[in-house]
Amino acid sequence: MRSIEAQSPGTSSPITATPRTRVGTGQERATDRLLTFRLRGTMLSILAAGSVFFPGLFLLSKQCLKSFPGLRWSEGDAVIVSARLVSSVQALMASSAGYIIASSCEDIIEDQHWLTSSYILFAVPYFVYDIYAMFMCYWYKLRVKGHEEAAAAPRHVGSALLSYLHREFLMVLHHVVMVTVCFPVSVFWRQGRGDYFQGVMFMAELSTPSVCLGKILIQYKQQHTLLHKVNGALMLLTFFVFRVLLFPYLYYAYGRYASIPLLLVPLRVSWQCNVGAALLMAPQLYWFSLICRGALRLFTRSFRRPPASSSPASPPASSPSPNGYSTRSVEVEPSAH
Repeated sequence: MRSIEAQSPGTSSPITATPRTRVGTGQERATDRLLTFRLRGTMLSILAAGSVFFPGLFLLSKQCLKSFPGLRWSEGDAVIVSARLVSSVQALMASSAGYIIASSCEDIIEDQHWLTSSYILFAVPYFVYDIYAMFMCYWYKLRVKGHEEAAAAPRHVGSALLSYLHREFLMVLHHVVMVTVCFPVSVFWRQGRGDYFQGVMFMAELSTPSVCLGKILIQYKQQHTLLHKVNGALMLLTFFVFRVLLFPYLYYAYGRYASIPLLLVPLRVSWQCNVGAALLMAPQLYWFSLICRGALRLFTRSFRRPPASSSPASPPASSPSPNGYSTRSVEVEPSAH
């Protein structure tokens, strides 16, 4: 080693240079493996946290609604309201995360925020859980509603599952695509670019709480109340702004960033982005049409109501069951959430 150290800086010994290179490469590989292991461990931890949080919140809410004095709701009511509550909590969390991400990105393409991938990982289990929760809601609604679907309601879980998949096919497909397509695209395919757009897309969930509240009010036959009308107007507004106008805004934001006209943006971005935006926007337009139809029916019915009609407190023609369900289907319930 002394002879090696005595060499001039310009000389290099093949005996010493090769081992040094190998040692450095080995250290880099070990560091990369360690970082990869830690990254995978962090990802699995976040996935596990989401897998515990959303089902746990559902079970806790259901138990509280069934056990608290003064409430003691039935199993069906507790399941349905708890599912709406969890959806609303997830929506508020996603919207808050989206606002934090979008407001922190000055460069809408290159800037990154740690919360982007973290919340995606945390929210993935929600969509898996929600498929189950929606089925439980469907099962109990058929058992207690007493309207025309009850006569043909499936008596076995397998038949009920097939009926549920047929009725809620679009929503189930939406959830499956979120897990199998949107999750890997958002976490891996983007390669850390476009966190701003991901944050803005998170804020689409701002319409969910009003959708869930509307379903609960319909469940308990409160369509005549001022709260239902105000919530309907809020649902219409938030759904239009944060879901229907979402993708046009994203195209506008990119056009402003790239200094190109809005109409040329679809020609500049990749075809994968255009196809993905179209596929995600199509169900939003369908659900928005359902909301508009329900709102039009509600307000038309309010204006056509005769002055001598019975007060809201009077019993309806077909009395509701003890859990608050009407024996007739009253409103079209939008499924988007």
